Amino acid sequence: METKIKEFRNEKGLSQQKLADLTGVTRQTINALENARYNPSLLLAFRITKILDKENIEDVFIIDDGE
Repeated sequence: METKIKEFRNEKGLSQQKLADLTGVTRQTINALENARYNPSLLLAFRITKILDKENIEDVFIIDDGE
């Protein structure tokens, strides 16, 4: 799943480690999300969206429905 985590994280001046600390995951998890190597749980996706000050989960996570 593609994301805009890196873009929005950089806008807020957050390192991968800081975002990981705020969401309760490892820095490696944030890295994997940013590189589309890991699909987050719904709870983690909502946490990241909130921390990045975005209203909609779709603003951060690009869901490819195959169409």
